[in-house]
Amino acid sequence: MKIKNSNICITGIGGFIGKRLAEILKSKGANVSGLEIDANHSNKLSTEGFKVITGSTSNPKDLQNLLLNQDFVIHTAAIVKEGGLLEEFRDVNVRASVNLAIKAKEMGLKGMIHLSSVMVYGFDYIENISEDGELKGENNPYCITKIEGESELKKIISPEFGIIFIRPGDVYGEGSRPWVERPLELMKMGLFSLPDGGNGMMNATYIDNLCEGIILAIEKEAYGEAFNITDGSTITWKDYFYQLAEAGGYSKPLSLPIFIAKSLVDVVNLFFSFTGKPSPVSSDGINFILRKHAVSIDKAKRVLGYKPLVSLEDGLKRTLDWVKNNKVV
Repeated sequence: MKIKNSNICITGIGGFIGKRLAEILKSKGANVSGLEIDANHSNKLSTEGFKVITGSTSNPKDLQNLLLNQDFVIHTAAIVKEGGLLEEFRDVNVRASVNLAIKAKEMGLKGMIHLSSVMVYGFDYIENISEDGELKGENNPYCITKIEGESELKKIISPEFGIIFIRPGDVYGEGSRPWVERPLELMKMGLFSLPDGGNGMMNATYIDNLCEGIILAIEKEAYGEAFNITDGSTITWKDYFYQLAEAGGYSKPLSLPIFIAKSLVDVVNLFFSFTGKPSPVSSDGINFILRKHAVSIDKAKRVLGYKPLVSLEDGLKRTLDWVKNNKVV
């Protein structure tokens, strides 16, 4: 499918990934619109020339309005947290995704990109795992519902309506909430540490590289396929967070044995339970930075012709410069 002059809508268009996708697609000549749950984000995007509906993927009327006269939908909206209630995750990451696909198919769209995650492989997987590798929920609601979402959506694919599954790594860049803003907030609070010395590996995925992979998948009409998308490089969490801390003006995070790190998280959680406020840390979050291996992007290179546009070095420089030049926290 050609991007230029096509009508493409994005769920979660006001989020970190959705917004950058919208900007790049617009620069390539697409007519871009979207659905955003946060009214402040919607209003900001509207001033930038995007048609944005303020609403939810769980609302059938909002989906109807979003998909009207569209050619293709990119589904980025999801609950992206380390842990929480499984049914809450299922409502958004599975049921709302299925309803979106069914409605898009009924309304005659050509296809859909579903943003999944490399977390479908769980926390402990083999080096350079490919897309046909073992999927593991690891008793984590995010991992479980990303697997379930893919499984349920595959049932909707038909010759008239295709779905492509994109599995990004750890997506960073200017404005990344999980891997830039939130760690800096925890550093400011004195609640950030590196379990196991930060020796886990980050599947670094600069935001523009992810957008390139998504666009190539649309153009190639690679329906029914799943693709890992990363920078093709890894960096230890220690190296990454040391650089992030320096850019933000904070001391290097302490390295702690895993059991001590999780015990401290339990203490923080107990304290916040008495305040009635949600805890900013979780034991599940520690597991995310204990992963030891890279994922393979060979399939994306071979099938899509994917090549990261931005190197890990350049992506880190852009991100860290942004942190230095903006009062992020």
